[in-house]
Amino acid sequence: MRIALAPPPGLVSDETTFSSPGTWADGNNVRFYRGRPQTIGGWVRAHLLPLTGVCRNALSWIDTTSQLNIAFGTHSNLFVLKGGVLADITPVGLTPGNIDRSELGYGQGGYGIGGYGGGPNSEFFPRTWSFATFGQYLMAAPRGKTLYVWQNNTANKATIVAQAPDHIGSMLTTPERVVMAFGCEEEISNDYNPMCIRWSDIEDYATWATAAANSAGEYILEGGGRIVAARLLGSYIGIWTDTSVFLGQYVGSDTQVYRFDLVADNCGLASPNAVTVVNQVCYWMTPDLQFYAWQVGAPPSPIVCPIQRDFSENLVTDQIDKVISTGVSVFGEVWWWYPDGRDGLENSRYLSLTLADGSWSKGDVARTAAIDSGPQQYPVFVAYDGTIYYHENGASADDAPLDWFLRSSDQYIDQGQRRVLIRGIWPDFEAQRGDIALSIYYRSRPQAPERVKGPYALTAGRSKKDFLVDARIAAVEFSGASMPSFMRGGLPSFDVVVTGEQ
Repeated sequence: MRIALAPPPGLVSDETTFSSPGTWADGNNVRFYRGRPQTIGGWVRAHLLPLTGVCRNALSWIDTTSQLNIAFGTHSNLFVLKGGVLADITPVGLTPGNIDRSELGYGQGGYGIGGYGGGPNSEFFPRTWSFATFGQYLMAAPRGKTLYVWQNNTANKATIVAQAPDHIGSMLTTPERVVMAFGCEEEISNDYNPMCIRWSDIEDYATWATAAANSAGEYILEGGGRIVAARLLGSYIGIWTDTSVFLGQYVGSDTQVYRFDLVADNCGLASPNAVTVVNQVCYWMTPDLQFYAWQVGAPPSPIVCPIQRDFSENLVTDQIDKVISTGVSVFGEVWWWYPDGRDGLENSRYLSLTLADGSWSKGDVARTAAIDSGPQQYPVFVAYDGTIYYHENGASADDAPLDWFLRSSDQYIDQGQRRVLIRGIWPDFEAQRGDIALSIYYRSRPQAPERVKGPYALTAGRSKKDFLVDARIAAVEFSGASMPSFMRGGLPSFDVVVTGEQ
């Protein structure tokens, strides 16, 4: 008889494989798209030369001459890739920041300084940047430093915005063409306040001093802690502290330019880049390593992650500021990269959430910065060594093999729990490129020693592969490591004969 292999989409690894039969238990570099597993796309270099420094942020936009610009902020430099030319636009006098978080931990030092507030005196965190556009200009703020503007000329460096706060935690440009700083000095006292929000005059990034004749202003969020990041949500502004979420909106009256309201507590943001917005819905990771989604008009809601345990047990929490997130809109996904202690202190692995069905996957493609496609054709991801890649492009790892695997949970092959003889497989893989290796892990009882048969090579277009496995409980693993390498799973089925009773 034929037994089809048809687990639902997504990995489930927080339970023992035998307690969650009929699922995919583990995998690497395999996504679930429209309910079926397939290998993630490959990547190619976007530029021959690497960036100098470790990149944490990127932003792409089209200028008034219809040229694509991509800005990159590293721990030491600011670059722009414009017209295929990589230009160093680092502000004069900007000294390098940290690659790793220093030994000074959370809550040490003065309030609002270093590890606690990201404040003015020293940098204890990995340098991240905030980027925004003002027309065709680039606004850039390295965390804990001031605001810079680059006026779209690669012959010139970015320059300081003189009236902006001296130390800024995060920054964005609003739809009203206001540059807004989060976590900065209060205007009157000039004391740093990690909950202070200040903004420039409308249509004028250079004017920050409040006056009756302009719309520059200031607001102090209540609740304590520190602002971690802010994102645009259409005409609204989402603001995350380390404990809470706030919503900002433009009012535009003579007495109130913006208003800010608390949305929810106990769901703050883990790091400046651990939040992304896809179709006006925010997705982020909290300091206690949970995942949330939020759309304006509804409260934030937790996202169940069935591969949470492996992630949370291995994330290097002292380096949590390195966590990054991006949408991969072509597949309707959100990805998070994180530093895994099994590999070191740098971002080395990722989790991926498929928004259509809530399924999760994971992989070991190490990246320190990432942005979704649009206006450029492909997502742009950056490696630790500064190499810039276009992802979801081709089926190889920059002309090297793309490794992947997918393993099912343990389960009784026959529902009556009788012994069976597996005599072969009828493969069903669409657009297969490269050989697929099949291994079968089997045992007679749940606690019996595990044995393995294979790997058996499943070549593209093969109608059946014969082999013999005598078992009661089995798990199957498909893997590939070719160049190019791709598969989209269908409904492979096994040729099975019942040979004994329970």
